[in-house]
Amino acid sequence: MGESESENEAPKVKLRPIVRLGMFLISHSHLLSVVCCTAGVLTLLLLPLLAKNTYISENALMPGSANPMLSSQEVSEANGLVKDLTSLDLKRMASGIESQRLIAQYMSNLGAEVSFQKFYPQSNQFHPLHFFSSPDSATIRENISCSSYGLNTVGIIRAPRGDGKEAIVLVTPYNSEKIGLGEALSLGIAYSVFSLLTRVTWLAKDIIWVVADSKYGEYAAVDAWLRDYYIPVFSGLGIQNAEMCHGLEENTIRERNMRDGFKRAGTMAAALVIKVADRSEQFEDSLSIYAEASNGQMPNLDLINIVNYLAVHRQGLRIKVEKMWSLLNCKWLKILGEILESLGHLAKNLNPQWKFGIPAADYVEGTATLTSSLYYQALGIPTGPHGAFRDYQVDAVTLEISSRVSSNNKGRQNDFLLRGGRLIEGVIRSVNNLLEKFHQSFFLYLLTSPTSLYAHANNLDPSFEKNESNHPASAADELGITLRSWKWLYAAKKVLVVHLWGAVVLLLPYFICQIPNCTPTTSFVVWVLLSIFSLLILFWILGSPFSYVYASQPQQREWALLKSVTISAAFIGLCLMSVINFATAEIGALLMVPMCLMAHPLKLDVKSRKLRNFSRVACNLALGFIGFPPTAFLVFKGVFEGFDGISVGDFWNWLESIWAWSSATYLYIGMIHLPCWILCIHVILHPC
Repeated sequence: MGESESENEAPKVKLRPIVRLGMFLISHSHLLSVVCCTAGVLTLLLLPLLAKNTYISENALMPGSANPMLSSQEVSEANGLVKDLTSLDLKRMASGIESQRLIAQYMSNLGAEVSFQKFYPQSNQFHPLHFFSSPDSATIRENISCSSYGLNTVGIIRAPRGDGKEAIVLVTPYNSEKIGLGEALSLGIAYSVFSLLTRVTWLAKDIIWVVADSKYGEYAAVDAWLRDYYIPVFSGLGIQNAEMCHGLEENTIRERNMRDGFKRAGTMAAALVIKVADRSEQFEDSLSIYAEASNGQMPNLDLINIVNYLAVHRQGLRIKVEKMWSLLNCKWLKILGEILESLGHLAKNLNPQWKFGIPAADYVEGTATLTSSLYYQALGIPTGPHGAFRDYQVDAVTLEISSRVSSNNKGRQNDFLLRGGRLIEGVIRSVNNLLEKFHQSFFLYLLTSPTSLYAHANNLDPSFEKNESNHPASAADELGITLRSWKWLYAAKKVLVVHLWGAVVLLLPYFICQIPNCTPTTSFVVWVLLSIFSLLILFWILGSPFSYVYASQPQQREWALLKSVTISAAFIGLCLMSVINFATAEIGALLMVPMCLMAHPLKLDVKSRKLRNFSRVACNLALGFIGFPPTAFLVFKGVFEGFDGISVGDFWNWLESIWAWSSATYLYIGMIHLPCWILCIHVILHPC
């Protein structure tokens, strides 16, 4: 009898350590998720503390290895151009023509090849079929007079040591209808460098100087020139029309240098946009560097590094980067900085080799800079006309120079032109040394990742509740397991349809824009009402979240399946977005990951009447409130800029700006974030 009992006893299976670890993680999945989210937020806060000094990766650049050649002769010639531009006292309609003639004449006198490029104003009206492409120019050329055209002036220097296969681009935006002193000085800096480069013998790359007519916007002018540069035009009609419209047909430049129509050089190695700010600095001359392009694209870090090195160590300029200025006076950030500074002193006392901690002021400033960089990259809108070059995979930055005192002083103006010109000369000389494109350094400067979701998405389905018995499953049990596995399809279908609804929400602004005389607030309200109406129709087709009141127990557990698929969809969406725009994925993960992980039916938490469950209710309500895209935008806008005068119309204006620039952030909001928010609210309100 004892022997038969021992034979019937099932042998105990010894699990491997990796299996036991997996079972432990699954059983403590909520704790693991909270720890991962907290670690992600803390890592983001510690980034200013862990930042390392940048360095130039490409040895061939050799910034500052040669003495600058720009002298007072080039500065004197540039002063002549500045004086002639500022002394133009003509009618407003004629000043643009005269300034273009003047600049072209100065270029031609240096022996450069000069051409003109006419472009048309472009409409920014949202159209779903043109989201990732420019509007059709033919549709907006109608009924446009000659005075409505923009006209770019382009000069090209052929390199004496080059083969015409590579080029470096200088861009100076200016308003042809009203030239300010800052624009005249930027033209003077570019002209001084252009004049020098016509006489040097070391130049191995062609130099293209684009004087961009910015009366329709700086970006529009540069983008129009790049489109024509990369799309060959085999007729000279555009050039002839430009000459006839602007009275340039009698100019000697046409006879000497405009024989072949639109002028081109080689592949662009880099581009520099030169601007001079009209404002004056309080302490010293400064240089602001703008690098963000569309959808978070950044130029190679080496380009910024050589500009920074030459500006600081050769020309004595103070480098300025964009900051989120409201954070500089944030009290909790200062307290956190002081805590980290104290920890750094403690670590240094324990081991002098531990370099942990920075001054509290540096931490606050670094955090403000990091926040600004994340915001502008996530916004997906270029911070200057340099953004047009990144669309063609050309590394470019905008350099805005600010003078310490007024540049009206003659001696001060000469010094300003000399320092600015030598800075541009040094950068061109470094890029001229390159034998290939920028590739050594980084193209992504925020080296963090979105918070992981995968560990929490695997164990929400009740089918993961294992049977402790070691007996083999019967046929009925196998049938039940098969039926439970098919319930994933229902949850997946619901998630798919809600994401398709997000696509419908993205298309609604196109129809709302057709409403005449509609204010931003009215447009936003109409958009919300139409979105809610389409969502109600969707729930009427699929079944509302309250349709399970009399459902069976397996159906009442549907929220767990839905949450699991939602987390998986959010994980996939964030991964895809991190490839397109990493900053958007980073900010989106901060808002969406906690919301997806904490989502739990309120009814179950209220029934339990435990402190832990009530705290989860509070978290779900707070995350659900802040996770709604318009609410999140208005809250952050109020925190950083103040709540005075804030309105829901601001969100509509913000949406208009990102869809006008074809920002992928617009797609992320409608196709990923908003559907996941709706699904989380569905889970929270589920009547289990």
